[in-house]
Amino acid sequence: MNLKIDRFRQLTATWLALVALTLVGLGLGEWFRDGRWLPLLVAAIIWLKGALVARHFIESHIAHPFIARLLQGFIAIAPAALILTAFFGDTLARWATL
Repeated sequence: MNLKIDRFRQLTATWLALVALTLVGLGLGEWFRDGRWLPLLVAAIIWLKGALVARHFIESHIAHPFIARLLQGFIAIAPAALILTAFFGDTLARWATL
């Protein structure tokens, strides 16, 4: 019974951390709208949120190492895409046009 309560507390704390990171990201976007460094910080927040979800809700730390590495790569795609489009958006758009 005590293990279930501890697990519930851990998941609740993780969920609250995800909510807090979301609010921090929204606040940063509102306060530092023109900051050149903002996409890097938002990408780090997105990566951290993905890592928290993978570890505490998907339990990637107990998965097979191949699955865990695949999940880490999947989590890295969104922040990488954000950084690429933030700093090289015009170039990527030119490459993607027909």
